[in-house]
Amino acid sequence: MAATQKAQTKSQKGAKFSFDFQPRLFTSMKGYNKERFSKDLMAGIIVGIVAIPLAIAFGIASGVGPTEGLVTAIIAGFLISALGGTNVQIGGPTGAFIVIVYGIIQQFGLAGLAIATVMAGVMQVLMGVFKLGSVIKFMPYPIIVGFTGGIAITIFSTQMNDLFGMGIESVPANFIDKWACYFENIDKINWWAFAVGIVSILIIAYTPKFSKKIPGSLLAIVVMTVVCWLLREYTGVDSIKTIGDLYTLPKGLPSFRVPALAEGETFFSTAQAVLPAAFTIAMLGAIESLLSAMVADGVVGDRHNSNTELIGNGVANIIAPFFGGIPATGAIARTMANINNGGRTPVAGIVHTIVLLLVLLFLGGLVGMIPMPCLAGVLIVVSYNMSGWRTIRSMCRQSRGDIAVLFLTLLLTVIFDLTIAIEVGLILAVVLFMKRVMESVNISVVEKEMSLNSGGELDEKISLPAHTEVYEIEGPFFFGVANRFEELQRNRKSQPIRIIRMRRVNFIDATGIHNLEIFIESALKEGQTIILSGVNSDVYEALVQGGIVAMVGEQNVLDHINKALARAEELSKNI
Repeated sequence: MAATQKAQTKSQKGAKFSFDFQPRLFTSMKGYNKERFSKDLMAGIIVGIVAIPLAIAFGIASGVGPTEGLVTAIIAGFLISALGGTNVQIGGPTGAFIVIVYGIIQQFGLAGLAIATVMAGVMQVLMGVFKLGSVIKFMPYPIIVGFTGGIAITIFSTQMNDLFGMGIESVPANFIDKWACYFENIDKINWWAFAVGIVSILIIAYTPKFSKKIPGSLLAIVVMTVVCWLLREYTGVDSIKTIGDLYTLPKGLPSFRVPALAEGETFFSTAQAVLPAAFTIAMLGAIESLLSAMVADGVVGDRHNSNTELIGNGVANIIAPFFGGIPATGAIARTMANINNGGRTPVAGIVHTIVLLLVLLFLGGLVGMIPMPCLAGVLIVVSYNMSGWRTIRSMCRQSRGDIAVLFLTLLLTVIFDLTIAIEVGLILAVVLFMKRVMESVNISVVEKEMSLNSGGELDEKISLPAHTEVYEIEGPFFFGVANRFEELQRNRKSQPIRIIRMRRVNFIDATGIHNLEIFIESALKEGQTIILSGVNSDVYEALVQGGIVAMVGEQNVLDHINKALARAEELSKNI
């Protein structure tokens, strides 16, 4: 037993660290032909058109502007397609980041946002380098549904000023204060603006009933931009604000620039202040990107490389801020539009960024004519699609613990912020998980007679050797369970030979080892012998490092209960 375990441990220690970075752009070029390119070209053009209103709307809603939204979609979108681990992923700004980006700008300014985004990018690269992609995908589903629903409610609430054309110059960031401000200014509603917003929503909602190819958001923007221009030119109605009325529009390519910190601030002080927000951006971006990749895999029958995807996403978030960009990630809606229109390689994603670049360079004047209530309508539809109310309704029929995690995360996202929501949601989810694991772990003491079964053992009753008892642990031996083991053997008269059967212990942590150490020390002081049975290789390595094997002796660490019983029989003869 000991020799085998040592060999396995040595083999594990000798394993070399490998760098898992294999961009799909390069592997997809094998066998690439004109027919494939024509399909990718068409898909990229369509997705680029779909992304125009979304990039502009997300940029404005985040508190930056239309230029920054387009720049993010261009630079980050290009890098995510070129360096990512999926064939069909489309990257760019998404609705999930609106809340946190807006909050960072309000508190730390644009320089703080840039630093937080770069830090988040570095974290994502490190996640990919250390192969954490598969771990991140297992974020508890109630948390994902909760913060996504909370973000949807928050996005919806941020659009009321533009939808109703109130013209409030400074809207509070806090959810409750925001709605209080809206009600205080309810007499300032511009009914022309409200009509534009409502008609935009109706166009987006009903376009799929007539055409699956034409993006409803793009059609709404084109129609309502023309309508507002006609109203302004021929009826004198000029109270409907447009992008050009509120923002300076782009002229030429974005330039490289280093964020300028406010007077008295240093890079390190700002970085320390925005670290929690940077972590939230990194985690949120990683989760959304990998979930999008998983959905895409199911549709196209592919399998993405999650670690490469994280590295590509991280590089995009490191570089984009130096050109005025905001956080970016894989976008599920645009990715699905790419797939549905025939895109099958990263070339389609690159084409989509070229379309956006042409818009940035040559159509800035037209972008400036887009009415703000129309963009509000686009984002209200986005928030509705994000809300997942059907999923929330179905999850209300599940366990009370999952419901609590879901609604707590949702409420914290809405009332406080996403950072607090994810942190508290994760803590609650971990506590519930440990509770469920503890309930599934069984620890028992067997005396005189025991049943041998499973794992190749005989399904029969067998009498224990004299002066022997067996402690059976079924499940992970971690800090949540270790105290139960200690309580079980306390205040009871024990036998001189004690077998700890660990055939179903697949994991042991530091607390488990500590409690086991105390148990063994106490037994040795009383002249008792401890035998460990059925120890697997991973647990054996942990026991060696914790000094447990040395305490009991290698001759008393055995891989099968029959050997342990034979050892106990041998020892009992000397008692």
